[in-house]
Amino acid sequence: MARKASLSGFPEWLPQERAVEQHVLDTLRRIFELHGFANIETRAVETVGQLLRKGEIDKEVYGLSRLAAEKSAKSDPNALALHFDLTVPFARYVVENAGHLPFPFRRYQMQKVWRGERPQDGRFREFTQADIDVVGDGTLPFRYDVELALVIAEALSALPIGDFRLRVNNRKLAEGFYLGLGLTDTAGVLRSIDKLEKIGADKVAELLQTELGATAEQAAAALALAQICTQDTSFVEKVRALGVTHPLMEEGLDELRQVIEAAVLRAPGKVVADLSIARGLDYYTGTVYETVLVGHESLGSICSGGRYESLASTGKKNYPGVGLSIGVTRLVSRMLAEETAVAARTVPSAVLVTLANDDSWNEAQDVAAALRARGIACEVAAKAEKFGKQIKYADKRGIPFVWFTSEDGTHEVKDIRSGEQVSADPAGWMPEAEDLTNRVTAAG
Repeated sequence: MARKASLSGFPEWLPQERAVEQHVLDTLRRIFELHGFANIETRAVETVGQLLRKGEIDKEVYGLSRLAAEKSAKSDPNALALHFDLTVPFARYVVENAGHLPFPFRRYQMQKVWRGERPQDGRFREFTQADIDVVGDGTLPFRYDVELALVIAEALSALPIGDFRLRVNNRKLAEGFYLGLGLTDTAGVLRSIDKLEKIGADKVAELLQTELGATAEQAAAALALAQICTQDTSFVEKVRALGVTHPLMEEGLDELRQVIEAAVLRAPGKVVADLSIARGLDYYTGTVYETVLVGHESLGSICSGGRYESLASTGKKNYPGVGLSIGVTRLVSRMLAEETAVAARTVPSAVLVTLANDDSWNEAQDVAAALRARGIACEVAAKAEKFGKQIKYADKRGIPFVWFTSEDGTHEVKDIRSGEQVSADPAGWMPEAEDLTNRVTAAG
């Protein structure tokens, strides 16, 4: 169980907890790079004007100013603020570096972000995200929307998190449907539908009628669309059975069908068409994604994103993109709370090299250097205490092996878990593969 942070919303992990987080980051990095995504890092701050270009979330943005500053940052578009996600900074990065990037540009990014939310289960004020995006120069083939769903399904499947569902929708499908109903404020309808899981169908229907002027029949039809969820392409006929037609809806239906068709073949059971997914941010224009852990749906989405056409733009040229963001801290906090993954030990060290006497420290360092040269993490004891105390020290730190050097120059290594002690050569001895690194495995 992860301990409670002393400053609410700003988690700090213990070493064995950090090992779990590092395992998640390393696994995601490996999968992303296997698929050709290059790593970047952007600055922690953006201008207020840049951050608030799309979507009204100013109440969640942390301004950055000197303590002696008098002017309010909110009224100054050039004031600095901490980024609340990685998509907006990435869009700025693409525009500023377009002349130096190969398009389509495939990037992944793992960084801290800050958001002024009320801390609660799965929600933090400082947290780590892991993003992947593909951005094009002027145009971007839809096939990337399909590919990213498959990459994320593969990455999440490689983590000890249990079962999950990547829920996919398409805003063109939804907006075209609403237009076909006669509802012109499609963004408003999407914002209302996005609240469906939080407030329920009755309250959403009420919002649609009182705030957007929908009739009871229009509200019922919008909710009927949102209730469609399938693991195959049968959603297409279910949408058409509602009797609404519009060209934009047909375009969205075809795009979503392509995603689900590929997922049925390459990630069966992991990706579903869920027409209740809307995503609250205004910059999404097509495919939208949200991911939940099965059995932990109350945690909310652990991975979300979508297609955006003009978030990265110079005014004369657009750089359309599609991407997803994994909430690493949210995911790790649940893994720790549920103890679904555990680190084999609390430290990286596999070996403690003991001291027979205080004069043997340099010789012990030679042994450690030989082990480290072959990738074996180790420590050298600081004092020549009784061997029992040195072994107890190793056990306390979770170090599995203790190394002894005799006066005649021979060596032995002891596995303090089993008690087995054998002769060893610093130039050739290797632990079993599972002991070489501090492995993180699924609990149980």
